[in-house]
This record gives sequence, structure tokens and C-alpha cells, in this order.
Amino acid sequence: MTPTTGRRIFQVIDGNKKFVGDGFDVTSPMPGPRIRQLSPFLLIDHTGPMPVAPTESPLGTPPHPHRGFETVTVVYEGHLAHRDTAGHSGTLGPGDVQWMTAGAGLLHEERHEPEFARRGGTLELLQLWVNVPARDKMAPPRYQNIRGKAIPEVATADGRGRIRVVSGTYEGVAGPAATFSPITLLDVHLPAGTNTTISLPADYNVGLYVVQGAITMHGNRPAVTKQLVVFGWDSTDVHLTATGDTVLVVLAGEPIEEPLATYGPFVMNTNRELVQAIADFESGGMGQFPEDE
Repeated sequence: MTPTTGRRIFQVIDGNKKFVGDGFDVTSPMPGPRIRQLSPFLLIDHTGPMPVAPTESPLGTPPHPHRGFETVTVVYEGHLAHRDTAGHSGTLGPGDVQWMTAGAGLLHEERHEPEFARRGGTLELLQLWVNVPARDKMAPPRYQNIRGKAIPEVATADGRGRIRVVSGTYEGVAGPAATFSPITLLDVHLPAGTNTTISLPADYNVGLYVVQGAITMHGNRPAVTKQLVVFGWDSTDVHLTATGDTVLVVLAGEPIEEPLATYGPFVMNTNRELVQAIADFESGGMGQFPEDE
């Protein structure tokens, strides 16, 4: 397949390396000054694949606050444990997705799941930050712990690849995640040599992140592991060929065309709202874990 038409490829971006907490070796291609527009998506953190040495003290990130957006975690290898001050807790393993709405505010903690930490192994996951409209920024916190077996799949046209529909509707198949604005999140697995076309509404912002492997887009533009591709708005179609066994995530959604004010873990619409978020956190208004009370 060598099509020359399809969504314009606006940027292909390499990630920056960083370490988050004491347990996540991360590559992050966004946010960054080179990205023009991928609303409602705000951040991509790709952890690993990294070795985890056996320990009785699980590593991760200590309690920290969020307000005004959502975090989405897709696990490929290893196991995580989550808890927050809204009373939610759970574990995630390969194929599972966690969709957490910070809403009006909470503290949460993410660590390697205790049994996984004890035996050690390989950890790989993707975490996204997703904006929500102004009307929903102070919604009650929500926790969607979506098991892999609950995520429906669509086969590619040749039957070789599979597309997991996490949210939105793709080829008539609806994903299980509830969202505040129209978002189609696809977890795509393509054996080497697979040709496929991803078709999404032309007015959606669309990005593609290569978790593992390598692809060629529209017959001649490559992208490889840990690169983010940002597309334009001139077509519904992205034509892909997997040049190696490939896993990628398609980020697509209706843009939220509202002012954005951000400060660390808070994503609001005005600086006044940021000041209030900081005050609420510092006064304990986002809750405490029992051992800290």
C-alpha cells in the first residue's frame, strides 16, 4: 500500500527523558513548545520498559494533588497499585486501563503493586493527561478501573492486527471509558507487514504515539518507538504500514477551545482558579490519607 493522500503529518517529535518519583523511568514527548495542537490531550509519559529489582518497599510516586483534568494509564507490562483521597483504590496489570478524573481535587499515589515489587520484573506503561471542559473541572472525582477483557477489539481489514477501543466509538464499536468530551482512544497492535487505515472525524485533533516498533505513514513517512506524530485536519484517514511488530496509541478528540491555565498538577482556565487550587491543597481541602491525619 503506497497511498499519498491522508491527514497531513504536522510533526514527528522525540520524547525527553526524565524520572518521576522513585519508580518511573519516563520518556515524555509532550507537553513541549514544538506541539501546535493536540487538545484535549495535555501530556504523554511513557514509562519503560524498565527493570524493577525485587524489593519489599514498592517504588513509585508519593501522594500528590490534582485538579481539573484526568489521568489515563495503559499498562503493557508489570503491575501498579493506585489509591486516592476520594476513597478509590485498585491494581492494574497488562492490558488494563485506569481512567481517573481528578475533578474538584484529590491526592493520589501510584506505586508498583506489592507482589510485583517483591518478585521484580519489567514495567512498561503509558500515562496521559486529558483536559476537561470548564463546566466539568470541579466535578466529583471519579475512578474507572477498566480490565483488559472489558475492552472490545476491532480487527484490521487484513485480519492480522487488532485495535482495542478504550473510549469513543470506532467502526461501530464503543469503548468502555466514559469521557467529558468526545475522545477516541485506540490501543493498536500490528504485526510486521500489516497495512491499515485509521479513519477518524476530520475536525478531531489526532496524534499517534509509537509505544514499540516502527511504522511508515502514507507510504513514505517513518516513525519509530517513542516518537509522537501530530496530524493536521485536512482528511479523515491515516494510512499505516507496520515495518516491525508494532504497538501504538491513537489519541483523537474534539478540541476544547477554551483558555488554559496550568501550574504543576493543576489544570484550570484562569490564574485565579489556580490560586484557589493551591490554597485548597495547602489547607487540606483535597483530603488526606489516614496515616497522615
